[in-house]
Amino acid sequence: MLKWSVLILIFGAFSFSQVFADEDTTAGIQEYRDLLDDVNPAELWVFSGEELWYRKAGPKNASLETCDLGKGPGVTVGAYVELPRFFFDAQKVMDLEQRLIYCRTLIQGFSRADIISYPFTKRGQETSEIEMLVAYIASESRGLHMNIPLMRIEEKRVYELGKQFFHFRAGSHDFGCITCHSGDNQRIRLQELPNFRNKDEASKSYGSWPAYRVSAGEVRTMQHRLYDCLRQQRFPEPIYGSDLMTALIMFLAKSADGGLYEAPGIKR
Repeated sequence: MLKWSVLILIFGAFSFSQVFADEDTTAGIQEYRDLLDDVNPAELWVFSGEELWYRKAGPKNASLETCDLGKGPGVTVGAYVELPRFFFDAQKVMDLEQRLIYCRTLIQGFSRADIISYPFTKRGQETSEIEMLVAYIASESRGLHMNIPLMRIEEKRVYELGKQFFHFRAGSHDFGCITCHSGDNQRIRLQELPNFRNKDEASKSYGSWPAYRVSAGEVRTMQHRLYDCLRQQRFPEPIYGSDLMTALIMFLAKSADGGLYEAPGIKR
């Protein structure tokens, strides 16, 4: 009995100290982010993306000023917080990156193959134009609240598909999005894992992407975030700009509905 009592006391003391260690770690990470937030390098991507939006380019030598992101041709303010959404011209639900592919092919004349061939910046190489454009357009919704429409049958269908994918478990490790993002106070190394069943946590997480990744020295978009998540789940490599990725983004965005949007954010 004495031995078990001692073990219980030791375990209790360890657990108690571990709670404070976790709290200290979380506070330290947040302090680090707060210090960098005033000088977020993502602003450089925002400036470059704005320049790309207005620059004439492609076989048609046209700018993206007539691209409709859902608020009318050329309107960027408030567009990101209402995406994904259904677009009549394309007759489908699109997230921002999928919509940019559409506009760049239709308005500027680029081929889809050329656009999706380099969606994410590789270390030491030229920055992806898509990432710069996303950073700019997302920044135009900073300070607004997420407002994802689910008015149309197509939007509801895509949302349900994304919900199913979020809960789907497969692969060599039987992982799914729900494995890491359905409980409170979870973390992988120093990375907090938001619980997307909790609206506040979902809002805080979704509302901070796209984000500047200090470890990569680049701005990463939501599609890249999901690409990396699926890689860690040992899923097949997703196709950039696919309808399945848009569906998952729709579910995540709707989970954050009503939350304050504060991106581009900054991550480790």
